[in-house]
Amino acid sequence: MNDEERHAEGMRTRRAVLGDAHVDRAVAHTTGFTADFQDLITRYAWGEIWTRPGLDRRTRSCVTLTALVARGQLEELALHVRAALRNGLTPEEIKEVLLQTAVYCGVPAANAAFAVAQRILAEPEPGTE
Repeated sequence: MNDEERHAEGMRTRRAVLGDAHVDRAVAHTTGFTADFQDLITRYAWGEIWTRPGLDRRTRSCVTLTALVARGQLEELALHVRAALRNGLTPEEIKEVLLQTAVYCGVPAANAAFAVAQRILAEPEPGTE
């Protein structure tokens, strides 16, 4: 694929995983300063990595949740808890991933992650408000 095709595939994947509302907000807030970064993550993260055939989206969500807990990236964790649900993980499976992180990433990191996940899981499902 060329960069244009990779960007288009990345945008399709990004929308499927994160949802149209999130992607639309990100695109709307893109500036001249952030445009290159938005292009980079769309082509590379979403068009190269998330589209690879080696792992399904559920597994990629588990790995992503773990990495975000390990790095203490709680805002991104909230986004990816929603994405994990969209990718088919159940709240019970998300809980299991976070319990696993308690052992390998530390209890304080998992504690913060559980607080974020609990807040996200308590949100009404889109269209049910």
